[in-house]
Amino acid sequence: MEKTFINPGSIAPPLSNYSHAVRVVIGDTALINVAGQVPLDPNGNLVGENDITKQTQFVFEQISTILKAAGGSLSDVVKANIYVTEMSQYAKVAEVRNRYFAVNPPATTFVEVSKLVKEGFMVEIEVQAAVQL
Repeated sequence: MEKTFINPGSIAPPLSNYSHAVRVVIGDTALINVAGQVPLDPNGNLVGENDITKQTQFVFEQISTILKAAGGSLSDVVKANIYVTEMSQYAKVAEVRNRYFAVNPPATTFVEVSKLVKEGFMVEIEVQAAVQL
């Protein structure tokens, strides 16, 4: 089994001691686990203050960048966990999600949480992807 730790330079550094993604090769498949991504630009600034649509779009773009660095793409995503601070924002988040996963959407869990790691974050998304080598 081969493990690769992925931290693209174009993404804000992890907020703690973790990797943005870990790619594990098992046989002819690479499994890519992407840590929860938040609306934080490379300089550490909040993106889309009070705008969950902008935050969600930014997070999916971050995930796309990380997957590309790991040799995958959004079309390889098989599971997504979406955490929001207000379930009333579900429709807005789902609309953005559906643009990125218009065909063969992944299994998805959508959860409301009382708080995310930093003030102002309204959404956090983690995904798992599988890439045939």
